[in-house]
Amino acid sequence: MEGVHKTESGWRCEKKKDHLLRATWMDYRDPAIHLLTMVTTDREPLLGELEQHKGDPENAYIKLTGIGEKIAHEIEQIPFYKDAQAIELYTYVIMPDHVHIMLQVHERLPKHLGQYVRWFKRQVSMLAGVTARVEPEEEKSADGLTLGAIPPRNTPLFASEYHDRVLTGKNQLANMKRYIQDNPRRLALKRANPDLFRIRQQTLVGGVLCTTLGNMFLNDNPLKEALHCSRTLTQEEIESLKERCLAHAANGTIYVSPAVSEGEKQICRALREAGYPLIIILSEGFPSPDSPQYKYYKPSGVYFEACAAGKLLLIEPDAALYEREDIEAKVYAKTGIHDLPHTAKRYRFVAQNAIAELIAEWDARGDNRES
Repeated sequence: MEGVHKTESGWRCEKKKDHLLRATWMDYRDPAIHLLTMVTTDREPLLGELEQHKGDPENAYIKLTGIGEKIAHEIEQIPFYKDAQAIELYTYVIMPDHVHIMLQVHERLPKHLGQYVRWFKRQVSMLAGVTARVEPEEEKSADGLTLGAIPPRNTPLFASEYHDRVLTGKNQLANMKRYIQDNPRRLALKRANPDLFRIRQQTLVGGVLCTTLGNMFLNDNPLKEALHCSRTLTQEEIESLKERCLAHAANGTIYVSPAVSEGEKQICRALREAGYPLIIILSEGFPSPDSPQYKYYKPSGVYFEACAAGKLLLIEPDAALYEREDIEAKVYAKTGIHDLPHTAKRYRFVAQNAIAELIAEWDARGDNRES
């Protein structure tokens, strides 16, 4: 499998371009809860079709094709594979071009989890009448399965790679179950609002070049204000600022923030939950255009909901912006450190607040507002 290498403790991961496929710290035979995602080759929508009861995205579901129904049956057979007694299947969803499977490994497995994934892929390819490529050592490892003779290679049903997320937090299991079950609704919302989920390269926001996703009309609002909270603010001071921001937002102000400090996170959350729009400067940014995730990227969780409602604009400033003299000057004035590297986290966090100020001070016509 491309990007995967074997060590003494098992298969280790790998980062393909800018997308982490697996946890580098994890021995994939050990007990854990996993969310596995597998996509069809070339993302062909072979597994089902999106349907909406009375055209309502809130009542969306996936009508499975014959192949999709066979996959559903095979997913439920995974705990019965050879040496898979320690695997418990929690839930799954089959989408037109991918599947999510949540399972728990209760005891140490005799094989790497990826081996069971390969067995699953081979079996569904056989059931679907599509033959996956099989190397000799893989066929020998799978002697516990009744797969029959393996003919020569055709196009596999699933792409060779798969994504795994290891759940470690206390509330992640329940949250991830809801996420999986909510997949059809989110797909319906994304299809209903394609412009709100399209990544735009080289876009002017506040007079500076950015990559964006979300409601670009928020950039045209002349009542924008940068939200910056010092890390030294007390909780009482944060609450006071929160009340002020909510009052201003009710009067039409749109806040621009990287939402990095605790105060910024709390206030942005309060604004979002109250239904007010936000412009958020991303710290991590979007997938690179040449990555396989770029075309299918969408924000997760509450950001997805805000995007679908037209209440969010996500921006990733152009890399060159961090080296502009005016941004450097603001960072150095704030930190007092004149040799702080541009790649340092502190530099970037302070620079993002300076960029938020630039955007907030720029009106819809592209002219600087008078103070």
